[in-house]
Amino acid sequence: MSSQVNALAKVAVMFGGVSAEREVSLRSGNAVLKALLDAGVDAVAFDPQTQSLAELGNMGAQRVFIVLHGRGGEDGTMQGALQQLGLPYTGSGVLGSALAMDKIRCKWLFQAQQLPTAPFAVVHSNDTDFAGLLATLGGKVMVKPANEGSSIGMSAASTAAELEQAIRAALKYDSEILVERWIDGREFTVAILNGQVLPVVEMRTPRAFYDYEAKYQASSTEYLCPAPLSAEQTAAMQDTALKAFNAVGASGWGRVDIMLDQSGQHFLLEVNTVPGMTEKSLVPMAAKAAGMSFGQLVLAILTQTEGGN
Repeated sequence: MSSQVNALAKVAVMFGGVSAEREVSLRSGNAVLKALLDAGVDAVAFDPQTQSLAELGNMGAQRVFIVLHGRGGEDGTMQGALQQLGLPYTGSGVLGSALAMDKIRCKWLFQAQQLPTAPFAVVHSNDTDFAGLLATLGGKVMVKPANEGSSIGMSAASTAAELEQAIRAALKYDSEILVERWIDGREFTVAILNGQVLPVVEMRTPRAFYDYEAKYQASSTEYLCPAPLSAEQTAAMQDTALKAFNAVGASGWGRVDIMLDQSGQHFLLEVNTVPGMTEKSLVPMAAKAAGMSFGQLVLAILTQTEGGN
């Protein structure tokens, strides 16, 4: 491993940023930075909220580990900037990052590829037929801003008044809103690392759904990995996840979120191209179940880079 580490040259770990997920990114980035330093990698922190990209050259960075969650880091903009600078970076390229970040265009791609995903509608600020929309989508829905992560701006609705309120709340984050039929069931995630699917994780919460508090604050959330599924269910879910990951043009590493309804049918939710990377996050959890330490995971992500090769 030492020769591999030496070949990585100086690495800028990019985290923080300006998105609504800044606090989560800071925690992920610090964990990645520590793991790289512990492995003997010449790594340095870089926060684009306070530092100019021009400083990357000044500090001698030859490779970038992106741990920016949300807009400005996970949506293709930073990937494009690094590509222009000729700096290799971790994770998906410009197109895969941009498509995966956009929940609505992801849904259209899933449909075009005949991948299972729940019925949905796209709503804008001038749409007002909340009762009709609710009836069309089965009476209960999940409302999501098109381009946010970590469940930010998301809420459930089962009346026209609740739906109007949920859409207004989501419009604070985005001009396009995804309204999706509510899936009553269990929530899972499938991590993908360099073309391989990792063991499935199930997330269980007593809350209405796996929201921001359930992900980052509540102590009541349970994680089961490998998830208690049959071999057939596991294989089917992993196959769907990999197809979804490839459909949006994602590469390197990431995570695909999936729901399993009461009848045993699974549905794609979204693709994450820069998932959480704290020691307790879902991708490290799946990697651990596959026999990989956090440090090994970080190095495996780092050695597969885009954009500057």
